[in-house]
Amino acid sequence: MKQIKTIEYKENQLILLDQRKLPVSREYFVCSTYKDVEFAIKDMVVRGAPAIGATAAYGVVLAALEFENNSREDFAKNMAIACERLNDSRPTAVNLMWAIKRMKKIISKNDEVKSVCNLIKAEADYILREDINTNKRMARAGSNIIMQGAKILTHCNTGALATAGYGTALGVIREAHYSGKNIYVYADETRPRLQGARLTAWELKEENIPFTLIADSTAATLIRDGKVDVILVGADRIALNGDTANKIGTFMLSVVAKRYNIPFYIVAPTTTIDFEIETGEEIEIEERSSEEITHIVDVRIAPADINVYNPAFDVTPNEFITGIITEKGILKSPYNVSIPKCKDNSSV
Repeated sequence: MKQIKTIEYKENQLILLDQRKLPVSREYFVCSTYKDVEFAIKDMVVRGAPAIGATAAYGVVLAALEFENNSREDFAKNMAIACERLNDSRPTAVNLMWAIKRMKKIISKNDEVKSVCNLIKAEADYILREDINTNKRMARAGSNIIMQGAKILTHCNTGALATAGYGTALGVIREAHYSGKNIYVYADETRPRLQGARLTAWELKEENIPFTLIADSTAATLIRDGKVDVILVGADRIALNGDTANKIGTFMLSVVAKRYNIPFYIVAPTTTIDFEIETGEEIEIEERSSEEITHIVDVRIAPADINVYNPAFDVTPNEFITGIITEKGILKSPYNVSIPKCKDNSSV
């Protein structure tokens, strides 16, 4: 199995595999300041909820290095500004807010600046390391629901590129492949940024996992014709009732899956659960630039001066979700009972 390293911190710099450049070239984006990290998250140099969380944590580390010679009062003030900017860099992925909250807790509980800087760095390292371990536990749990010879449909990119390593939904696919289940994957292209065509296809090809790339609009036909056994997708935020925000187009897949009785699973770490919101109606949906719709690789494909609606995510209601695969096991309906159990350290 090939190791895809997307996030690395060394010599006081954060090095990110630039996902805007894939699959044409493998280039790296170097962040020397927290503002570089803010840009990297906003411009989708890095994307995927777990990867964004880990990246933001290191953004706080870079901010601490920038302000470590400040007085304690100025340090706290400047760190609050940096955390707020990082927290606001993208609004939907809850892992981002989760990571920043952990860092702010360290800052508030320690008075000595040097000690804070060391503790923040240790916490960021832990978040990165733990995400990889979490992904592997999810992969093992999820692989149990994948039957021999399964034909799997997936949407957007949920692999090593979207996490600190290994992946969420694509991690389950990896585990099934390497355990000899003879699976086959259909990967949605995932308009408008084509994360499926550019990133998922790249990862699947890198690891020699059999797959076919399809247009998003092809998925319903495959499902109707019995060519899909299970659908695996990721998540950017999960409400207490199981409503799940994920890449735009996910909700549409879930409706078709329900119509044809195809199992539809979310694969996400418990850090993607927002324990402070009751339903998906409370999830803020990011709307991105109209140019993502009107252009492909800077080439205009639509008329100028037209109205464009470009939400980055949609919310899949809990009744369309067969189960939520986490590192603590597979959550089942009623989710308002199974999800709260994830707040403690017990398995579900």
